[in-house]
Amino acid sequence: MSTDPLKIAIKGSTQEHLPIEDVIDGIVIMKDGSCSTVLSVSSVNFDLLSEPEQSALVFAYGGIINSLNFPIQIIIQSHAKDVSSYLKNLQNMEEKQLNPRLKERISQYRKFIEETVKKSDILSKSFYIAITFSSLELGIKTGGVKGVKMFLSQGKSQELPFTKEYILEKAKANLEPKRDHLLRLFSRLGLEIKPLSNKEIIDLFYRTYNEETAINQKVQNVNYQAPVVTGGQL
Repeated sequence: MSTDPLKIAIKGSTQEHLPIEDVIDGIVIMKDGSCSTVLSVSSVNFDLLSEPEQSALVFAYGGIINSLNFPIQIIIQSHAKDVSSYLKNLQNMEEKQLNPRLKERISQYRKFIEETVKKSDILSKSFYIAITFSSLELGIKTGGVKGVKMFLSQGKSQELPFTKEYILEKAKANLEPKRDHLLRLFSRLGLEIKPLSNKEIIDLFYRTYNEETAINQKVQNVNYQAPVVTGGQL
C-alpha cells in the first residue's frame, strides 16, 4: 500500500506551528514553558460620562496601573459584528405588531440598520488583560553553560522544559494571586471583569488567527483538548 507524501504533508495543521502547548484550568501553557491567564473586562462609554466622572475614572485607572508590581498586557480586539439575527428579530416583531404606527416605526428602524450595515461594517470591541508567567521562573534543569544551552534550545525543539503538571502547579501559584488582585482592583471601577474559561480562551485565539473565517464559524462545546470548529449560518 503506497502512501502519498502530499497527503501526509496536508495533514499538518496551523495548530502545530502555534507557540501554544495546551490550555488547562484557564491557563495557557506555551511550548517554551511560559504561561498566561486572560481576563475579560467590560467597557465604559466614556463620552457619556460627565466631566467630574471622567476625571474620577481616569484618576482611579491611573492609580490601579501605578499600584501594580507585576507586568500586565492590555489587549483590544476589534471584529465585525454579525447583525443578521438582530435584523431577523426586528422583522419578526414587525410582522407580529398589530399597532400600525408601531409597525411602521419598527420597519423604519430595521431599514435604517440595514442601510448602516451596507455603508460600513459594525465593529465590536473586546477588552482583555493578560498576566504572564515567565519560563525563567521555572529554573534550569542542569547548571553551568550546558544547562543554559539546553534551556535556550528548548524553543527550537518545541519540547516543554519540565512536565506539564509541574509547570501548571508553578504557574497557578504565581498567577492566581495576581489574578485575584486585578479582580478586586477593576471591580472597584464598576467594571465587570472575569477570567476566561478554556473554551473562551480557545475561541479568542481562534478569532485572532482566523479573522476572516471566525465570523461564520464557531468553536463547538465538545472536548477542548481537541476543539471542533463548526460552520456558522449567516
